[in-house]
Amino acid sequence: MTIALRHWRDDDADAVAEACGDPVIAHYLPFLPQPYTRDDALAFFRAKPGDLAVVDPQTDRVLGAIGSTPRGDGTVEVGYWVAPHARRQGVASAALERFSTVLFDSGLRRVYLVTALTNGASQRVAVAGGFLREGIARASSRTRDGGWQDMVVWARTADDPPGPSARVLPDLPGGRLTDGVVTLQPIVEEDGLNTYRMRSLPDVSGRSVASAPTDPAIVTRQCAESVSRWLAGQRAEMTIRDATGAYLGEIALFYSEPALREAMIGYSLTPPARGKGYAARAARLVTGWGFEIGMARMIAGTATDNIASMRVLEAAGYHREGLQLARLPGPDGTRIDNVQFAKLRPAAT
Repeated sequence: MTIALRHWRDDDADAVAEACGDPVIAHYLPFLPQPYTRDDALAFFRAKPGDLAVVDPQTDRVLGAIGSTPRGDGTVEVGYWVAPHARRQGVASAALERFSTVLFDSGLRRVYLVTALTNGASQRVAVAGGFLREGIARASSRTRDGGWQDMVVWARTADDPPGPSARVLPDLPGGRLTDGVVTLQPIVEEDGLNTYRMRSLPDVSGRSVASAPTDPAIVTRQCAESVSRWLAGQRAEMTIRDATGAYLGEIALFYSEPALREAMIGYSLTPPARGKGYAARAARLVTGWGFEIGMARMIAGTATDNIASMRVLEAAGYHREGLQLARLPGPDGTRIDNVQFAKLRPAAT
């Protein structure tokens, strides 16, 4: 979307008050007063004269805001918001790109921003703006209830090339993978309760490398933060659904060996979904996608007594490579042998 940047005017106050009363903005910008009034907007204009309005160049309607705060020699922190009516149109990305150019042209060397782990939209803006993920600033930002939260740090320097930053794990084509029977789509916050219930089952938690979940709120937060791990190139987590959209389970691609172009898959199904071939279908879909995005090897593993999982992997075209002694954590501090399977990228024809 085409945008323009200009200084704030007093007649923008009503539009800003309306936008800043939005629940999403209020959630991710906890320092904003709530309810947000016209007087709050006018006070903001006076306190931050360097911040700019993002507007539609044809109508001059306020679309959002962008500004910066000095953070040391040659460094500023950028912040922005987009009004509800202007979201999903590229407004923030266009504003960030233009504003960053202005900042670098002024002689600055480093521009950074921080995003909540659950704020996937803002993290996508950072990627589109050519910002690189630098890490997690632990307990660095207040929440509206007075607690503390971790934040993702993104930065761009004056020497960085133009254009979006590279991604190791791209989005799924069309937002999903499907073979007509099962559909895989990125896991989201709304999947938290179903995922918690499945992971809490003894036959799921007992075979999981991760510890069993103890709180549905924790699993819901983990689901909401999945987009951050995907954008970081760490793992792509998806739900498995049938043709009606019913939740069947989850599957993930873990990319822990980028230098070797090797990724691992892991999956779990709800009891009603088992024994119907859904896991093998999901494994084939994820494995094929992995090869499409450049993986050379896809691996998976299972305990020696998990015959069902071995059959899933064989049905998905994986071959048994061998036994890894005491690789997996077991109950009460024990270790469990792992049967490793692998599938190689098909040779080009």
